[in-house]
Amino acid sequence: MPFPSLGLSDALSQHLAQLGYQTPTLIQQQAIPHVLDNKDIIGIAQTGSGKTAAFGLPLLQRAQQPKSSRGRTNVTPTLILAPTRELASQIAESLKSFAFGLPEPLKIKAVYGGVSINPQMLALRGGCDLLIATPGRLLDLINQNAISLSQTTQLVLDEADKMLALGFSEELEAIKALLPKKRQTLLFSATFSKDTEQLAQQWLCSPVWLEVTSEASVSEQIHQRAIEIDPANRNQALQQLIEHHQWRQVLIFAASKRSANNLATKLHRAGYDVDTLHGDMSQGARQASLRDFKLGTLRILIATDLAARGLDVDALPCVVNYDLPRSPADYVHRIGRTGRQQNQGVALTFIGADDDAHFALIEKKMGQKVTREQLDGFSRQQAAQPKPKGPQPVKGKRKSKKDKLREAAAKDGRTK
Repeated sequence: MPFPSLGLSDALSQHLAQLGYQTPTLIQQQAIPHVLDNKDIIGIAQTGSGKTAAFGLPLLQRAQQPKSSRGRTNVTPTLILAPTRELASQIAESLKSFAFGLPEPLKIKAVYGGVSINPQMLALRGGCDLLIATPGRLLDLINQNAISLSQTTQLVLDEADKMLALGFSEELEAIKALLPKKRQTLLFSATFSKDTEQLAQQWLCSPVWLEVTSEASVSEQIHQRAIEIDPANRNQALQQLIEHHQWRQVLIFAASKRSANNLATKLHRAGYDVDTLHGDMSQGARQASLRDFKLGTLRILIATDLAARGLDVDALPCVVNYDLPRSPADYVHRIGRTGRQQNQGVALTFIGADDDAHFALIEKKMGQKVTREQLDGFSRQQAAQPKPKGPQPVKGKRKSKKDKLREAAAKDGRTK
């Protein structure tokens, strides 16, 4: 199914072809016609499914139409809310790439915290066609009269589940109060929890439901490898694997900032070009790491889950789970950064003896088994440590209903 058949203009479709986009993904096939038809949408889609283009392409096309708000200097017809700075920046980069060469130039801006607000205020003078923002910084700019939502007729809530998980409920309510009631709202989320469902009920009107994948689906283009190993040997085994396969770039996931920094220090001492990406870094340092990795000038990037939201690298050959993720959904999100756009990818997961049960749970949620393997010279020797048993539960002072009934019955018997 070609892009023009979805209702996209010839100019936009031709530009997509020049960028190498020939066939729309499933979420794009389902969402684009509804967005062009001004429908509200709930889209359940995973990282790597092409959801940015699913809402971005039709919104860019609609932005090419005559604008009634050109007389206003601080408005934006289209607002896209994202949970993190990295994702907001990534969406803006993607939309600018899609919009390049369109008949009418579009002003696309991204605003987020962690950097000075003054340059962003200057950039928003005269308004913009599409604004990508994190909730907190958007409210700051509204309070400074740098932007108005009075003319916003298209709204996107991207990664809505993550916005709620990060505690943006109050900010979202404040933003909602400033938006016109008559608008198109698109909600995209990796999961659909009760909180997300409640958000959808409050924000959307008769939405079209789109779900293209289950929580635990993994692309067939990703070769998953589960390596049984003692934790102390992971660093040396990782170096051996990188040298053996000669991966030009590797994205490594660590469970914490401390774990990421420790591994980066070891790899740097071994002569590798490596950097980290986590919440303790300044915004400038994080942007520099992302830029270098995307440009291919940085070979190894070690990231935490939250910091890597929005990270999108073309043809990334390998993802490594140095530490196991907390949930099956996080596992899918992590490895979904390889094996994109018809490219093959490898996802390595190191499994210590204490990780066996948790990885088995991940496999169960995915509905597939990953063959265990051991590397020569790094056979796993340690056994799982028994979990310490806690003290026996102590009955609380508060009486149960049964206790109260027994006491009442006994008392009743004594008084008769």
